[in-house]
Amino acid sequence: MTIGSQIAWDDSVLPFQLDLADIRGRVARLDGVLDEVLDQHSYPSDIESLVAELALLTALIGQTMKLRWRLSLQVTGGGPVKLIAADYYGPTEDGEPARMRAYANFDADKLTPTDNPFDLIGGGYFAVRIDQGAGMTPYQGITPVAGGSLTTCAETYFAQSEQLPTRFVLRWARSQMPGQPEVWRAGGVMLQHMPKASPFVAEKDATGEGGLLNHADILQGQEGENWNRVNMLLDTVEEMELIGPHVSPADLLLRLFHEEQPRVYDAQAIRFGCSCSADKVRNSLGIYSRREIMTMTTDEGKLTADCQFCGAHYEFDPRTLGFEADRPAEGN
Repeated sequence: MTIGSQIAWDDSVLPFQLDLADIRGRVARLDGVLDEVLDQHSYPSDIESLVAELALLTALIGQTMKLRWRLSLQVTGGGPVKLIAADYYGPTEDGEPARMRAYANFDADKLTPTDNPFDLIGGGYFAVRIDQGAGMTPYQGITPVAGGSLTTCAETYFAQSEQLPTRFVLRWARSQMPGQPEVWRAGGVMLQHMPKASPFVAEKDATGEGGLLNHADILQGQEGENWNRVNMLLDTVEEMELIGPHVSPADLLLRLFHEEQPRVYDAQAIRFGCSCSADKVRNSLGIYSRREIMTMTTDEGKLTADCQFCGAHYEFDPRTLGFEADRPAEGN
C-alpha cells in the first residue's frame, strides 16, 4: 500500500466493551498488512479469500496476546486446500506494533470452481495455538472444520473449547481510491460474551452442528437476551462500514452500539512481519540425513530453502551444515 492511501486507522485492532451487556469486542482493519501477505504469492481468488478470512480472524483473536506471545491459527484440510496458517506476534515492547503473517498450501491441479471457497478444504481441523515463550508449554485447542466458513469454525472453537459465546462479522475485497492503485481492504468485528460465572455445559446439551456447543447452549436468561440484542445491532453493519476508508472504528461502534454505552481502549497497531531467519532454517535442516541433504542440493552444490510466509530465499553450503557436498566436475 502506498503512503498516500494509508488511513489513520488502517492495520489496527480497536478493543471495546459494552458495559450494559457485559460483552467485549474488537474492530479490526487490515489493509497494508493484508496486501503484503497476499502479494507474497500469486494465489487464485478462492485461496486469497480463505487467507484473508483467516488473517482477519487471527488479528481479532490475537489482540489479547501479551508481549512476545504468539498466536497461531491453522486449518488442515483433506481437500485441495491442505493448510492455511496465520501467525500473530505480540509486541516486543509496550507501544510497539504487533506483527502478522499468513500463507496457504494447496494442490492447484485439484482446484475447481466453487461458490464457497470453504468447500475446497474438505474435512479437517481448525487449530488454535498459543506460545508463551521459552520454558512454557504451548496451549493448543482443536475443533473440526465445519459450518460453512472459517468464521464459523472460530466461533465453534470458542463455544466448545472455551465456552465463551463469540461472534465474528468479516468483510474483505480489493478496493481502489481515486488516484491510488488497487489494494486489499478488510475489516471485521468480534463480539464475545463474558459471563460473571462460567459453568461448564455438558456436551450432551450441545445443539450445534456435529454435536458441538454454540452460544444458545451456554447463555440463559438475561445474558442470552443481551447477547441476542447486541447481535441484532451488529447485523445492521454494512460492508463499506467495515472496509471503507471513511468510517473510523470508533465511529462504527458509536453507530452500532450507542445505546449499549461502548467504551474503547487503546488501539493495537499491526504490521506485516516474519520470524524466519537463516539460523532457524539451518537448525530445521538438522533433522535430515546426509542422503536426504544430497537430494536437496543443487548442481552448483548449494542447498536452498524458501520461506512460505514471506518468500525469503536462503542458500547454504552443505559443508557448513556438517555435510560434504558432491561438487560437479570441472567443465561440466
